[in-house]
Amino acid sequence: MLQDVFTAIPLGLILAFLLGPVFFVLLETAALKGFRAALFFDIGVIVADIVFLLIAYFSTSKLLESIKDDPALFVFGGCVLATYGTVTYVKQKKEVPHPDDIEIQKTKKNNFLRLAVKGFLLNFVNIGVLGFWLALIIVFGPAMEMQVDRLIVFFATVLGAYFIVDLLKIALAKKLNHKLTPKRIFTLKRTISIIIFIFGLILIAKGFFPDFFTRIEHYFDTGIIPSEPVSAI
Repeated sequence: MLQDVFTAIPLGLILAFLLGPVFFVLLETAALKGFRAALFFDIGVIVADIVFLLIAYFSTSKLLESIKDDPALFVFGGCVLATYGTVTYVKQKKEVPHPDDIEIQKTKKNNFLRLAVKGFLLNFVNIGVLGFWLALIIVFGPAMEMQVDRLIVFFATVLGAYFIVDLLKIALAKKLNHKLTPKRIFTLKRTISIIIFIFGLILIAKGFFPDFFTRIEHYFDTGIIPSEPVSAI
């Protein structure tokens, strides 16, 4: 079982540094609202990961594959992210806020439950997260003979390593707080909104052109551009 722990730790580190919308919003929350706010946001993210993990575990492999590759789910998740990015971008005032502006003061008042829900939803709409947990179940589950105790230790270690790295990211981002002038806060929020919008567009494109993205992923994995659909190779 100790070997399962050593195998899981690198996977947790990889998960912590996947550059998705959650990664950037976590850093933004830590820098603008502090350690506790980012902590609750991250708890919501991890709860979404646990839900996806349970779905992957209790569903059949065939059903999981159909869910993971369903283009409609990519389009839905992409639309949610793109809409979220657009709304948050538009909500930002066109002028740079004054330090005493009420919008700046609001960053000091945190609704921790709302932040946790925000983290959960932002992670849950990304169907790629389900694909990540599905891949781990398919690859490592048989190697552990699907023994429940070993799987619990393995995935608890993955999530634990992920959470510890996130705490370090939060602590580092919080140190930037004193360097955030009103103009930088305005620019940061606008940039985060654009990044989330771009991730949404990528998910939508993946839903409409799944074969194109499959070929790209195959190229990065093998260095070979397939001349026909990867599934047929």
